[in-house]
Amino acid sequence: MSIRYRQPLTVAFLSVSLLAACGKGAPNGQEGAAASQPPPPEVGVVTVEPGALALTEIVPGRLEATRIAEVRARAAGIVLERTFNEGAEVEQGDVLFRIDPAPLRAALNSARATLAKAEANLSQARITEQRYAQLVDSNAISRQEYDIAVATRAQAEAEVEAARAALETARLNLEYATVTAPISGRIGRALVTEGALVGQGEATPMARIQQFDPIYANLTQSSADVLRLRRAFASGKLQRADAESARVTLVMEDGQPYPHEGRLLFTDVTVDPSSGSVVLRAEFPNPEGFLLPGMYVRARIEQAVDQNAITIPQQAVVHTREGTAVMVLDENGMVVARPVQLGRAYQNTWVVETGLQAGDRVIVDGLQKVQPGAPATPVPWPEAALADSAGNPDVASAQLN
Repeated sequence: MSIRYRQPLTVAFLSVSLLAACGKGAPNGQEGAAASQPPPPEVGVVTVEPGALALTEIVPGRLEATRIAEVRARAAGIVLERTFNEGAEVEQGDVLFRIDPAPLRAALNSARATLAKAEANLSQARITEQRYAQLVDSNAISRQEYDIAVATRAQAEAEVEAARAALETARLNLEYATVTAPISGRIGRALVTEGALVGQGEATPMARIQQFDPIYANLTQSSADVLRLRRAFASGKLQRADAESARVTLVMEDGQPYPHEGRLLFTDVTVDPSSGSVVLRAEFPNPEGFLLPGMYVRARIEQAVDQNAITIPQQAVVHTREGTAVMVLDENGMVVARPVQLGRAYQNTWVVETGLQAGDRVIVDGLQKVQPGAPATPVPWPEAALADSAGNPDVASAQLN
């Protein structure tokens, strides 16, 4: 019978020994609480550093040719020939139209004959004056006859000058029969055809040439924005961007950016009473001819520079009942809610007007893991965002873009 119960007793003894051993190795209450508490979460932070920031405005506008020439008929006659292709590029001095020169050449010949006659009369008058000058000294003729000879000579000289002016006019009219391009540029459609009578009483429009390389962009900005900028300049908060250094970029009607940057030329000094806006003019290179006069565009224009701008990523901003705030880490690594006043948006950031200063560590990534008064472990951002998305290439690409 002693042999039958030996095995159960042995098992019971081993169980009691194991329980005792477990009781000796178990931690006390404080050590158990510390082991169950999770470590502070890692959050992506950026350190605030003020820097120079160019402030841009997006304003609408229309394109305008830098030079426009109305080709008009300066001589009267019938159009014999059009020598250009509509819509083509022309150079200054290229022949555009030919007007019938026959009547103009006849007028030139007549003016030459009139001049020759006037010069002959002048020669005769001078000879008569010289002869009368000798006779009047010897009292062979009266003084009155000599005075008439002098006046006749002066009149003949005036007629010669008039004939020369008429000859020059006839020569110019003959030259105007060949209509040339006053400027280089792109010519539009012809406004007259062969056989048309032009120049009768007025300078008939014949074509139009526009030069749009470079091209102007006439932009409109509200007078309220102009007033706000001027006040910021006067207070010293902003510095005025020079016309040479101010960058101006265009967005086309189809939403595509224009590849060439422009420069700001001037700001008008008059406010349009009908729209309450001020006109700004910028100039853009147009070597490919993509920009055409009359196009509607939007322009990003740099008018001012904030030398001490503080910017934070837009995702760092949280909205509470009290207003707009950001989460920052203090020197002890504790999360603190900091109210801020935001300015304008710049790309994917906000410009902070008040609430932050240099050296503040703003939480950008991991806001859902923290709350005010709790500790957190800072990790430089965007390295933290890249680490979180390492296993998801799509998320990483979206954050980078």
